[in-house]
Amino acid sequence: MSAFSSVNANDAIKTKILELYPQADTNGDGVISDAEEAMVSRQALKRHPKADKDGDGVLSDAEKQSLLRMAANRAKPKPSTTSTDKAKKTPSFANVKYGEHERQVFDIWLADADEPTPLAIYIHGGGFKNGSKDKLKPNELSELLDAGISVAAINYRYLTIAPLPAAHHDARRALQFMRSKAVQWNINKNKVAAFGGSAGAQICMWLAFSDEMAKPDSLDPIERESTRLTCVATAGGQTSNGVEFWSKTIGPLLGENKKIESLSLPLNGESDPKKVRMAMWGAKTLGEANEIAFRHSALDIVSADDPPIFMSYGMSPTDKMPTDPKRVRGWLIHHVNLGIALKEKADAIKVEAHLKHPGAKTKYQSLVDFFAAKLLEEQSTP
Repeated sequence: MSAFSSVNANDAIKTKILELYPQADTNGDGVISDAEEAMVSRQALKRHPKADKDGDGVLSDAEKQSLLRMAANRAKPKPSTTSTDKAKKTPSFANVKYGEHERQVFDIWLADADEPTPLAIYIHGGGFKNGSKDKLKPNELSELLDAGISVAAINYRYLTIAPLPAAHHDARRALQFMRSKAVQWNINKNKVAAFGGSAGAQICMWLAFSDEMAKPDSLDPIERESTRLTCVATAGGQTSNGVEFWSKTIGPLLGENKKIESLSLPLNGESDPKKVRMAMWGAKTLGEANEIAFRHSALDIVSADDPPIFMSYGMSPTDKMPTDPKRVRGWLIHHVNLGIALKEKADAIKVEAHLKHPGAKTKYQSLVDFFAAKLLEEQSTP
């Protein structure tokens, strides 16, 4: 017998809502009230207007049950995917140019929906010198699309092509370009998120924590589009570009007789850490490089009006350094201490921040869960 065949269909509906959407229990009493159920129903109707089969403007119990069955099917565990699975899901539009350089392109997958969909933009990592939009994980792509969230993945110019913050500016332009296509692509430009790891995480946080960068009076209509995000998710993100911060936060993990500069890698033939830093930021002096780096450092620019962030790291604060020397640098530059510092700052200024690492108790288990809550469940009601 179906769970929905109970005599008290309304109770069954509330039970299923609590199971699938625990965040709907806004007062945390473990029960979905009439008001909470009505809120979910209004959000569902706005998201899926065709679910109102009789067109009376409200969802009947049968219509609610139908939507909940679809949601339950989406929530079922999916078989693991491989990197080849992505080839089976062709972008709605591939290699869309948002600039003149060959790397200023993106792919976009549009979710199938009647109403404008939220958009999540993937920004790849790779130390600003490697990586591509093809690094988007197939399972995350599929899960986001299944949830009704459109997905884009961008390329940007490498550090070896143009010094920072060219990569950041490329991502900003791509974001604004996508917003300019909102009507054509059925995108809700007021529900846009970004996600990425490492270097991509840095760019995501810069977009999320920067003040509005739109130019309302620009002759270029794309520049008039907003640069603000609804939420952001990062993996192994470097939350600061400050040398002193890194010396204090990561330095102790290096061990004796090692300086933080030992993590610096050569750039365009230059190996001196100070000169590398200047070249990285396109600066003529170290002071200028530090000033530019400061303006692109999440810890230094985050403020109380910024959007929620979900951070994930692959180690706990007490984990030991890897014994394999080849893994040490990567472990250090993606260390959870970087996320802890941003979480502490965010908590202090009351910016919603979630930090996931092995052993941590978190409200959201994945960026997909986080985005679903922020981009879908928190849609404004009529």
